[in-house]
Amino acid sequence: MLGLSWQVGKKMLHDANVAHLRYEATLIADELIQQVDTRIEALERLNVALGAADDAEWVQFELMKNDSLLSWFDGVVVSNAEGVIIADWPSIVGRVGLDTSDSEHFGMLRGTRSPYVSEPFIGRASQTPLVLVSVPRLDSRGQFQGIIGGVVRLDSGGLFNRLAKIRLGQGGYSAIYTASGKVLYHPERERVNAPIERRDDYPWLDLALDGWSGDGVGELFRGENVYQAYSQVWSAGWIVALYLPVGQAQLPLSDFIRRLSWIWLALALLIVPMLGCLLARILSPLNRLETQIDEVGQSRRSSIELDTSMHELQQVALTFNRVEDERRQLLKNLQEREAFLDSVLNSSPQGMFVSNFDGVITYMNPALLSMLAISRDMLMEVWLKQIHPDDRQGAVDLWHHSLKTGQDYVRQLRFLRSDGETLWLDIHARVVMLSQSGHSLGLVGVVKDITERRQQEALQRWEAEHDPLTGLLNRRGFLRRLEEAYADFQKTSTPSALLLFDLDHFKPINDEGGHALGDEMLRRIAQVIAWEVRRSDHVARQGGDEFAVLLPSCTLVQAQRIAEALRKVVSEVTVTHADKVYHVTLSMGVTRFSDSDVSVDDALTRADGASYEAKNRGRNDVVVHEPGEFDPMALF
Repeated sequence: MLGLSWQVGKKMLHDANVAHLRYEATLIADELIQQVDTRIEALERLNVALGAADDAEWVQFELMKNDSLLSWFDGVVVSNAEGVIIADWPSIVGRVGLDTSDSEHFGMLRGTRSPYVSEPFIGRASQTPLVLVSVPRLDSRGQFQGIIGGVVRLDSGGLFNRLAKIRLGQGGYSAIYTASGKVLYHPERERVNAPIERRDDYPWLDLALDGWSGDGVGELFRGENVYQAYSQVWSAGWIVALYLPVGQAQLPLSDFIRRLSWIWLALALLIVPMLGCLLARILSPLNRLETQIDEVGQSRRSSIELDTSMHELQQVALTFNRVEDERRQLLKNLQEREAFLDSVLNSSPQGMFVSNFDGVITYMNPALLSMLAISRDMLMEVWLKQIHPDDRQGAVDLWHHSLKTGQDYVRQLRFLRSDGETLWLDIHARVVMLSQSGHSLGLVGVVKDITERRQQEALQRWEAEHDPLTGLLNRRGFLRRLEEAYADFQKTSTPSALLLFDLDHFKPINDEGGHALGDEMLRRIAQVIAWEVRRSDHVARQGGDEFAVLLPSCTLVQAQRIAEALRKVVSEVTVTHADKVYHVTLSMGVTRFSDSDVSVDDALTRADGASYEAKNRGRNDVVVHEPGEFDPMALF
C-alpha cells in the first residue's frame, strides 16, 4: 500500500506540476508576443513619421519629439542605407556614426525588409548585453533606406519583468532562449548572452530550440531531474522555459509517505506476532506432511500416515501415496529396460553412442571404443582433437545445429587414431522422443567405419582420370582440367598455354621390339616429362603415342621454352632390344587461350594444327600458333 500510494502520488504530482508549468509558460509567451508586437507597432508609427528623410539633425529632432518610446525601449537608433547610425535617443557618446553594416540584424532587415528581433549582442558603445527590435525604412518605391531600432537591455528593462516575479519554490526558475541557442534571460546573470553548451545532452531543450512546444521530465544543466515546459514566442524567435526540480516537487509527498510508513510499522509490530501464532497452529499438519514426504524421499518411510481433521490434507496424503506406488513400479520397469538396453548396446558390433542435449556424449559402447582406440574414461575434449583438423570445425558446427533444431546429425569425417591410422567414419544420430509427452531425452547415434569404402572410391576416381600404363592423366582427366583453366581465363584473364605432341619413329619400336618395349618407352617418356614441367602443370597421355601438357598461369614465351626443353629431353630417352638402341623425337604444337575462343576445342584445334605443321617440317620440331594465325581448314 505504501508503494502504491507513492506511485499514485508521484503520478498526480507529475500531472499537476506539468500542467501548471505548461500553463505558466503559455501565459508568459503570450505576454511576450504582445509586448514585442506593441514595440514593433510603435517603431512602425515612428517610421511613418520619419518617412525616407536622411537629414540627421531632423531625424534626431523627431526622435526627441517621440520621447514616449523610452517607456518601451532603453534607446532608439536610426541608420541610413549603409548601416551608419545617424541619430539616437537618448544620446550616447560613440553611438552616432557607428557602422553596423556588418551586424546580423542589419543584414537580416536589408534582406527580408520586415520587422526583426535580433540575436543578443554586446553594445559597441554601451558594452552591455542588448537585443534590437527593428523595422526597415523604405522609400516610396520600396527601396531600402536604413533601419529604425529599439534597444532593449537584457540586464535591466521591463521586457522580462514578469519572469523575475515568478516563484517556483526554492529551486524552480524561468529562462528565455533564442532559437539559435543563446540565453536571453536566466536567474544566473553570468549565463545571459552565453550559448547553451552540450545541447544534445538535454533532449527536451533541444526539441524546443527546433520549434517544439510542450513539457517533459529530464536532466538539465546541473544534472538534476526537473519538470520542464516550453512555449514559443514566434514573432521574436524566442523560447520561454520554466523549470521545477522533481525532488522539490515530491518533497511533500515524501514527508507524507514517511509519516504513513511509521504508522504501518507500528501496526505491523502488533499484528505480525498474532498472525505468526495463528499460522503456526493452522500449518502444523502441513509441517508434518512435509516431514513425512522428506522421509519417503530418503527411503526412511514407505508411505504417508497423516492424522488430521483437514480433509484437503488427507486427500493430498492419499494422492501422494498412490503416486509413490506408481513411481516405484515405473522405476523398476525403467531399471529393467536400462539393463536390456545396456546389454543390446554392449553386444552390438556397430559403434553406438548416447548424448544429452548439452552436447556431452554420456555413453559409448565397446565396439565404438575399440573402433576409435580410446578408453572409456577419456575426456570428450581430448578425443575431439583427434578429428581431422579439416573436418573438426564443420563437424562441431553441425553438431550444435542438430542439438538446437532437433534435426538428425549426418556427417562423414576423418578420425586420427592414436596408433597413427586414419579412419573415415559415417555418423548418423537422431533425437529420441517420448511418444506420450513428446519430450526429447537426447541423441542416439550409430558410427560406421567406411575407410575401406572411401579408399575404394578414391581409387576408382583416380583410375577414371589416369592412364594405367604411365600414371599420367588420361584424355578425360586432362579435358576436365583444361575446362577449369579455360574458366579461370574467362573470369580473371589468367594466361594458360597448351602443348600437344606425338612421338616420331615410335612405330618401329612396337613392330620390332613388341608392345612391351613400346610400353617401356612410353613409361620412360612420361617420367622425364613429369620431371621437366612444374608441379602445377598437368601432363596427359591421350592415347597411343599422343601426349598433352597444360601450363596454367604461363605465357606463350615461357611455354615455348618449356616445349624446347621437353623436345630435348625426349630425344635423349632410349630403349634397347636385341642390341639395338631405339630413339624417338616429338612434333609439338604450342598455343594459348584467346578471348576469341568459344570453347577449349578452339585451343585444341590450334595446338593440333601446329603439331601437324611440325611433322610436315621434318619432325623433331616445335611450332607455336598464336590465336588468329591458324586456319583450321589447313588441316584438310
